[in-house]
Order: sequence, then structure tokens, then C-alpha cells
Amino acid sequence: MKKEAQLVMIPLSAMGHLASSIEFAKLLTNHDHRLSITILVIKHPHDDDAARISSYTRSLSSSQRVHVINLPECPLDPETPSSFQFQALVDNQKPNVRQIVSNLSGPPLAAFVVDMFCTSMIDVAKEFKVPSLVFYTSGAAYLSLMLHLHTLREQDNLDRSESKEFVIPGFLNRVPRTALPSIVSKEVWDSFFMANGRGLKKADGIIVNSFEELESHAVHSFSNSPIPIYPVGPILNTSANNNINTEILEWLDQQPRSSVVFLCFGSMGSFGEDQVKEIANALENSGVRFLWSLRKPPIRGPGKPIFAPPSDYSVSELAAALPAGFLDRTAGIGKVIGWAPQTQVLAHQATGGFVSHCGWNSTLESIYCGVPIAAWPLYAEQQTNAFELVCELKMAVEVALDYMDDFISAPNFLVTADRIEKGIRSVMEIDEETRKKVKEMSEKSRSTLSEGGCSYSYLGRLIDYIMEQV
Repeated sequence: MKKEAQLVMIPLSAMGHLASSIEFAKLLTNHDHRLSITILVIKHPHDDDAARISSYTRSLSSSQRVHVINLPECPLDPETPSSFQFQALVDNQKPNVRQIVSNLSGPPLAAFVVDMFCTSMIDVAKEFKVPSLVFYTSGAAYLSLMLHLHTLREQDNLDRSESKEFVIPGFLNRVPRTALPSIVSKEVWDSFFMANGRGLKKADGIIVNSFEELESHAVHSFSNSPIPIYPVGPILNTSANNNINTEILEWLDQQPRSSVVFLCFGSMGSFGEDQVKEIANALENSGVRFLWSLRKPPIRGPGKPIFAPPSDYSVSELAAALPAGFLDRTAGIGKVIGWAPQTQVLAHQATGGFVSHCGWNSTLESIYCGVPIAAWPLYAEQQTNAFELVCELKMAVEVALDYMDDFISAPNFLVTADRIEKGIRSVMEIDEETRKKVKEMSEKSRSTLSEGGCSYSYLGRLIDYIMEQV
């Protein structure tokens, strides 16, 4: 009888984390039929993206070796500070996870695979006497930065002064303070930062959604690490066709090759009225063909959920949000939309540049499709990703690397139309050397998970480790 193994996977329900976790589960089970995976989904009580998440998890119902269980909703205490919400959400689910795992049938349990923000579940894995692997939905350089800065903070040696630059093992260049995520640069997030770092260091291994050909220096910086890392990416849902707006793709079909700049800022990205008008003026002044995913920001303030996603504008709201007459004046060259089928837009031959928030999934999708990025980070680890793309890898241009909107406070400044226009022109007229580098990395991202590629090799090592546990 052949040896089989079962994994319990606990992702965060945020779409960017959940989607890559599910794709990773499919990658594992397709690669080795001895594996089966039970995914336990933690739903955020203020998650307005529940319909899309539910639709996505239902798409797995036909898989015999990947099972999805939605954990019961655990309400958060309304008095829970913003910086404690993730920890409280995960901790509240521990009894439910214990019960479900205790009742699992099938192959023996080999390991827990927990999201980078669900590391407190490692305590539950220890109760079942199995190792814990962290699924890290960001890149290897960012992982290096977080672990190194956590060590400095433990030693009371983390200088957060404005002029400070940091020497980080995973980066060739000194990293400026403006490239740090808000959970490091702002003391209000200190407890979350410290808990997250402690959790990562308790893992038996870290699975990174990246690939060595892209982040060779960062990956090699872990060669002597006590925690093994497994860069097995890019893990993408490149075949997604849910909710495709055919009108958008038909419009792209009518545009010349590589002529359209695509502006899209992720599932949580939005801008206030003043910033929207600056973007509109930049697009109109540039004269470049554009597809702009513009979404209405959630209402912020006391009593409102901190991580509420944006929504789509109604027709009348959209006209009011933009400069008077903008839609009429740009009707011949541009299109303003709500939610965008990002992967399909990036893969379209008409798309020539991408103004992006530099979320890691979006970064990997853009590289996979060979579309150069104009970097405009907003929150989370996006400032670090943008710095890596522009200054380390030299595969992107800048809109505003030092911009930050961290959900708690207002954006740190208004990006002017001139600056945005410069970024748009730079990405659409990018130099040949950079365009060639993006194209070569696109080809590597498509081959690395095939036999002979670095990610294929790391995936094999990871599966060997898992099978050794049973």
C-alpha cells in the first residue's frame, strides 16, 4: 500500500491570500497524488468580499484531494484595537480548528500549512505533534527584511528615524525608511509586528510565493538560515475566467498592440476625490490610451471596519468623482471601469504598461505576462516590493515609491498630476534594456515550475520533507 499524507492548510480569507493558498494546494496535489489537503477558511466578520471568496472556494468542489471547510464565524469584540484584529481573529478560531482536525479521517496528518498572518495556529499544530510550514504570500526579499528587523527590534536596536537606511541580508542596496511597511515604521503596529516575527521564527519551514530566478540574491541570503525556505512560485491563477467583463476585453481587442496603460490598485486599493482628479488630469494630459480600474473608497472612521474593501461607483457617482467632462473628452482613447479581470487584462496584447500598487500577487502576474510596472505602492508590504522592483531588480519605473495609505491615517501626501503623468510616460516608453529584462523574467516565471526549473526543484524538496513526517 502506497504511503499517503494529509495537510491542514489555514489561509487568511483576504482574496489575495486565499487565492494563492488554494492555487498552492492544487499545485501540491497535482504534483504528487499521495497528498490530500483540507483548507480551513477563516472569515473576517467585516469581509464584504465574501461572495467572491465563496464562489472561488466552490470551484474546488470537484477536487477529490482538496477539501474546503469554512470555519464558523467568530465575532470580534468591537473594542479590539485595529492592530490586534488579525491576532484576535485567528486566536478565536483555535477551538474550532482543534475540533475539526481531531475528527479528520483519511491519510495521516503530516503538517499544518498556515498563512503568514496565522502563525499563532502553530501552537495547535504542536498539540497534534506535527510540524508547521508558513505559506508566505509575499516575496523572499520582504521575508528577509521582516525577519532581520524583528531581530533588531528584539535587541532594542531598531532605529526608525526618518533618515535611517537599513542593511538587509536579502537586499543588495540599503533600504530607506520610506520603503518599510507601516507595521514596521509605525509604533501603533508594534505588537502585531513582534507577534508576527515570533510566529515566523517558530515555523519548521517557510514556503515563499516567489522563484529563485527572480529573487536570486534574497533566496541565497537564506542559505545558512536555521529555518529552511522553499520558493516554489509563481503561484498564480492564470486560468481564472470568473466574472470576466466581455465589454472590457472587446474594448482592448480594438486597441493597437502594447498601446494601453492599465491602472489597477488591488482588491483594497482606492483614492479620495482629490487624488482621483490628479490621476484623471495625468491621463488626459498624457494622451495615452488607458484602462482605469477606479473604485469608491469605503467610509472610514470610528465604528467602521478598518479593512473594508472599496466598491464600484454607480454611473452618476463616477461622473461626479471625475473632473467635469473627463469621460466625454477621453471617450476615444480611454475606459474607466470598476472591478477589473486583472490577469486577463495583463495578458492581453494591447496592454503595454501597468500602474500598480505592487501587491505581490499583482507583481507576479505582471512579470508572468511580461508587462512593465509603474510603481505606486499604497499599504502593507507594497513600499518594499516597489523599492525591490525599481531599485534592486531594475524592472520597473517609479510613480511614487514613498506614498503610503495604511487604513488608519490619511495618505501621507497628494501625488500630483505631473508626477503621475511622468510615471505613465516612463512605463509606456520604457527603455529597451528594461523591457528585455521584463520579457526574460516572464519566460523564466513560466518555466521555473517545469522540470529543471528552480521552483520545481524546491517543490520536490518540500514534498520529500512532508512525506518524511508520516
